[in-house]
Amino acid sequence: MPVESGNSAAARQAKQKRKSHSLSIRRTNSTEQDRPSGHRDMLEAQDSKLPLSLRSNLLDLFGQIEREFENLYIENLELRREIESLNERLAGEGQTVDGGDLTKGALKTKASHSTSQLSQKLKTTYKASTSKIVSSFKATTSRAVCQLVKEYVGHRDGIWDLALTRTQPTVLGTASADHCAMLWSIETGKCLLKYAGHAGSVNSIKFHPTEQMALTASGDQTAHIWRYMVQLPLPQPPADISVSCDDDVDFSDKDEADPEGDGVNECPTVRVATTTLKSHQGVVIAADWLVGGRQVVTASWDRAANLYEVETSELVHTLTGHDQELTHCCTHPTQRLVVTSSRDTTFRLWDFRDPSIHSVNVFQGHTDTVTSAVFTAGDNVVSGSDDRTVKVWDLKNMRSPIATIRTDSAVNRISVSATQRIIALPHDNRQVRLFDMTGVRLARLPRSNRQKSTERRERMKRMGVRNITNLHVP
Repeated sequence: MPVESGNSAAARQAKQKRKSHSLSIRRTNSTEQDRPSGHRDMLEAQDSKLPLSLRSNLLDLFGQIEREFENLYIENLELRREIESLNERLAGEGQTVDGGDLTKGALKTKASHSTSQLSQKLKTTYKASTSKIVSSFKATTSRAVCQLVKEYVGHRDGIWDLALTRTQPTVLGTASADHCAMLWSIETGKCLLKYAGHAGSVNSIKFHPTEQMALTASGDQTAHIWRYMVQLPLPQPPADISVSCDDDVDFSDKDEADPEGDGVNECPTVRVATTTLKSHQGVVIAADWLVGGRQVVTASWDRAANLYEVETSELVHTLTGHDQELTHCCTHPTQRLVVTSSRDTTFRLWDFRDPSIHSVNVFQGHTDTVTSAVFTAGDNVVSGSDDRTVKVWDLKNMRSPIATIRTDSAVNRISVSATQRIIALPHDNRQVRLFDMTGVRLARLPRSNRQKSTERRERMKRMGVRNITNLHVP
């Protein structure tokens, strides 16, 4: 009659323990599912000044916390049993290997290695569970309420950039792939001025800090500086838009049917630049004013950024080092600092505070194209990437980000509010989300009827329908 070995008996015993424990876990979980409702009934009977919805939400969150930590405790017990069975099996192997005993050092090494693996598993499980709990708390943070206020219709192609003037009167500037830049009245949505001096797509627009001058970068390999003079229209009384029930009017369709309305045709046009900067050998994708407005920096697909004197148009520095095309450049609002981003997955910080030398620091915080990196009003840099992350960095310690925002889509050219420290993230999936500087999501901008109509047009184009004008809105 065959005799069962010690190793196989120990393995079968450990398997029976795990099976019986798994059954106990199921029974425990089934009973715990009814516990939160009991707690809720008990607490509802008590006097509380909290609203019922808030109390219910808190009870649900605390119930989730209790279940998560209970599962961790049960898994910890299971892992301890596995450690004990592993030590027993190792001890058994030590008595039979080569007919002699293993040294205590060898046993200790094997046991410590197995224990470290189990410890790492515990840490991973704990981090995953706590991250779920933290995410549930973040989801309850009060969010901003956003609604569509005004549309600015007039460009014939996609809008790549927009900016607000820093001097009075305050107007909105847009840069478009239709080779034009436009200035708009924020209140009325009327076009005040059109700049048509570029021979290619206008990729960015920035305004001088103290004078009525604009800086635009273009696909024609140049950057232009041009002056503007605008006068805001007088505020008009609200029109009576009441209509009878029989005469329903779709105002969004009217706007789309006439993208070149009278307001756009009547606005004056500037066609000649005050200064033309042309030292690049590729598309100029972005440009910005340095503090004081006496110098500008441009970023190009030729893998370089150039620093110019505005008064003389002289090229002062050529900033090289990126391995691929540049995607964006930005200047600090109060210091002579420049940050450039590139398709080489890096962004670089250039320091011009010392006129005799300029230093550069390279940061490799992303795994895909860095689409933009911008300064905030404080001492922070915010970088966005095609790797679907946005990271917030402290200028005083750039070794690691102080906050990381993970998204479900690639991030395009980001923008940061100068006063409220809010980050706006435009995504490839046409959504715009708002976050604070700590990475908490605040809101998602609603999509207008015009955007939905544009998507319908593109779907029809893919199906072969022709002669449909494609409109883009800022």
